[in-house]
Amino acid sequence: MAVTGAASGLGRALAERLAGLEEINRVVGLDERRGDVEGVEWRVLDIRDPAVARRIVGCDVVVHLDVDLSPDTEPRQRSARNVRGAQTVLTAAAASGVPRIVLCTSAMVYGALADNPVPLPDDAPLRARPEGVVADLLEIEWLARRAPRAHPGLSVTVVRPAMVVGGAVDTFLTRHFEAARLLVIRGSRPSWQFCHVDDLLSALEWATLGRVEGSVTVGSEGFLEQDEVEKLVGLPRLELPESLALGAAERLHRLGLTPAPASDLAYVSHPWVVSSDKLLAAGWRPVHDNTTACEALATDVAGRHTALGRRIGRRETATLGAAGATVALLGTAAVVRRARRRKTRGGT
Repeated sequence: MAVTGAASGLGRALAERLAGLEEINRVVGLDERRGDVEGVEWRVLDIRDPAVARRIVGCDVVVHLDVDLSPDTEPRQRSARNVRGAQTVLTAAAASGVPRIVLCTSAMVYGALADNPVPLPDDAPLRARPEGVVADLLEIEWLARRAPRAHPGLSVTVVRPAMVVGGAVDTFLTRHFEAARLLVIRGSRPSWQFCHVDDLLSALEWATLGRVEGSVTVGSEGFLEQDEVEKLVGLPRLELPESLALGAAERLHRLGLTPAPASDLAYVSHPWVVSSDKLLAAGWRPVHDNTTACEALATDVAGRHTALGRRIGRRETATLGAAGATVALLGTAAVVRRARRRKTRGGT
């Protein structure tokens, strides 16, 4: 077995887990630096390097987890790395005779839509808008569908988790819970489903061992309502009309003041609950329910503070105070006016 991104994060956790399994006699870790997991054979290189093909010869499965979902990475750089990395790994696996690849994207690829069935089946169509990190994930999904046709004999399994929490996971979704208030679109009914990182790891283990194949969703069973989540994390809501929230988010993103596109607001407004059908049918069960996963999220984000999707320090937090989210949104108008004035002056 080979794991990309094995020196840190989810890749490290899976490499350590696989190295402890009796069913697996060899684990190869690929990353740009050597990791510290015992029992792993390390191959140090950039995952976009075609030399990956030589480093995975003899492996039965490659699990590709070297994907950057950080809100802080420059978007073009992140997208180029994510897509090129997945493409290189798929091509390298075919060239070196590896029969099976496991990829990990997100249930976000289904899109968060008011008319989504609850829950979404594993084979539901992918209706997400191709913007931000989601665009990278949709491109990886396209590569995954294309690979078996381009390389007969290559099998690709794609694991799509619900909102991942625990283990210091940092995404634009977890940062939603680092704000002073939880933004809620007026008239929406968010359905919060979580996937604790421990459950994601066990699902990836099952996929690695071939117990599930194809498109595989994973998450805690069911979902929590908005008021239940607010009680668990101890944060009040900030309710805004959709037009105001989307308009502000679009302007902020266009001005480079927030890393997430406005379309990402859908994921905190509309359902994208998944069923975990294939895993459950195979006998897998999550360890965490949505309540314990949400409590883990609350513990992880405690002491962290975010405004406009970006981390802020203690001094800035004290300045923003409890009404920080409101101030940030209301301040958008002033920011836009200043930007327009500068543009007008520059054109005269």
